Amino acid sequence: MITLGVDAHKQVHVAVALDDAGRELDRWRRANSPDGWEALRAWAVTRGDERQWGIEGAWNYGRGLAQHLVAAGETVYEVNARWTAEGRRRARRPGKTDRLDARAVALFVRQEAPQLPRVAADDVTAILDLLTSQREVVVTETTRLRNQLHALLMQIDPQYKDRIPTLETQQALAALETYQAAAPAPLQQERAAIVRQVAQRLRLALQQAAELKQQIETHTEAAGFSALTSIHGVGLVIAGTLAGILGPGLRFRTDAELAAYAGTAPLEASSAGVVRHRLNRGGNRRLNALVHMILLTQLRTWEPARVYVAKRLAEGKTKREAMRALKRYLVRAIWSSWKKCLLAPSAEPSAAGSGTPQ
Repeated sequence: MITLGVDAHKQVHVAVALDDAGRELDRWRRANSPDGWEALRAWAVTRGDERQWGIEGAWNYGRGLAQHLVAAGETVYEVNARWTAEGRRRARRPGKTDRLDARAVALFVRQEAPQLPRVAADDVTAILDLLTSQREVVVTETTRLRNQLHALLMQIDPQYKDRIPTLETQQALAALETYQAAAPAPLQQERAAIVRQVAQRLRLALQQAAELKQQIETHTEAAGFSALTSIHGVGLVIAGTLAGILGPGLRFRTDAELAAYAGTAPLEASSAGVVRHRLNRGGNRRLNALVHMILLTQLRTWEPARVYVAKRLAEGKTKREAMRALKRYLVRAIWSSWKKCLLAPSAEPSAAGSGTPQ
């Protein structure tokens, strides 16, 4: 079995091939391009008939290569950069170069392949990931534009809220698109002109956000991912966002693996007989933020979640520790519902994926 590690970059990829004993057979460097991907695969074929790949950045700079290899029938594993960094620190000759990074990837795959998430071919989850990421950008832009409008209006008329109390409605947008400053001063007139321009951009951003939301909901329902909405606090948009992050395929064999990926598996920090756990700042921060958003919704609107946190508080946990425990439970519910989506899309949601704390 030949193990190949790839250190993926924006412009170039560097690969190292190891034999069964972990000895370096050869190394390779080529441009990050379709021609380069095929040249790398052809080079690997000459090294052995049985191959396994590890790519650092399989969902980022190495995504094109990873998908090219998967389409060609290769076995490809996703390798987190933190794992290889830890391997470099323990190496007999520590250092950091592209070759050493690629070798660290290959060594990690050689030792941990059965435990690593395997890269699958892009499917509808890739579309959802694209759409939800773009919607997040657009929604952030609407917030920025509203803040800019508030600042401009405050400079023109500190009492503008008497006439335009909110910037959330279509009536407010229409008023801003025709806004005129009362004072004839040139500076105030220019500020009013910019208000009209920003209001037009805000309307466009809001339209795009609404269109993206509709597309996300349509794809989520059509793909059978609506089972995720059985978790309290998860609507179709959040379900689509979760599917985009989790897919394609069942990348996580257990809820513990998913919790580690989401950064919601607390790290033990016990001492002197006192059992404590601290926050895990690793993992996919976007997924971690989604779980936190669901948690806040449940604590605000759902009695079982509040009862669960109160129970943990009564056991002597701090509020933060209780919330971390609920996050871990939420990940278990997400994993259960996600399995249901992939393995039995037509099945009715059951209590296992309901997100009900026990």
